[in-house]
Amino acid sequence: MSGNAHPNPVLEPAPGLLLRMMEARAFWEHYASIAMAPVWGVAARGDGHPVLVLPGLAAGDASTALMRRFLRSRGFSPSGWGQGLNLGLRDGVVERAHETLRSLYLEHGRAVSLIGWSLGGLYARELAKHSPEMVRMVITLGSPFTGHPRETNAWRLYEFASGHRIDSHDFHGPLRAAPPVPTTSIFSPTDGVVAWRCSVEPRRNLAENIVVESSHLGLGAHPAALYAIADRLAQPEGEWEPFHREGWRRFVYCDPERFRHHREKKAEAHAAALASPAE
Repeated sequence: MSGNAHPNPVLEPAPGLLLRMMEARAFWEHYASIAMAPVWGVAARGDGHPVLVLPGLAAGDASTALMRRFLRSRGFSPSGWGQGLNLGLRDGVVERAHETLRSLYLEHGRAVSLIGWSLGGLYARELAKHSPEMVRMVITLGSPFTGHPRETNAWRLYEFASGHRIDSHDFHGPLRAAPPVPTTSIFSPTDGVVAWRCSVEPRRNLAENIVVESSHLGLGAHPAALYAIADRLAQPEGEWEPFHREGWRRFVYCDPERFRHHREKKAEAHAAALASPAE
């Protein structure tokens, strides 16, 4: 990013100490999904189409193994990204991910759904913008595609892993642009790594938010998140509809509208502050 990319460096604080400490529950979220394997059958069943799963920062395909196992059990064809650990936006990373996307598209002869966890979700959105004809839908999990990069608690790790400063390339600004395909953002208001405000899709066609009470490190394995992912992926191609919260679902999934409304109000207030003449 250029030095002028963010005139006000931090719009909102990153998650605080309590939320960071609550990330320890990720272990139990993973264990809960494993323990519930006998009832995975209640989730929606897929049509066999390919799904490319992209891991988060400093994580690899091992981190998404449980999700891919779940998706395979529900009739999808999931694949890992095959690039080892995700060490940030290094040379060739997105290009190799695009080659994997293209290979899956040609192998199956069908559009590929993309799932990205945290930083992996930013890659997924960019792949969909670059090659929308090859992408069926995008699902992100706790991905910071709005706001400032330092509204997360991972920016120092990003700088260490990638070898460059978070402000050294202007790649975050373009990330706010929405993919031209159905897009679902799954986020948690109690995320201890990425501020939930950074993951809110604004109101637009073919986009939605699903709110799950989860840690950041456990979001990709949380039973409620996995159920929602299967529900989204199981929709017939070209017949996308927003996720509904009727019946028992309203007790599991928070109302996303109140989070979107809160985010919009904050954005309006910030825009007004920038428009006001300096004193």
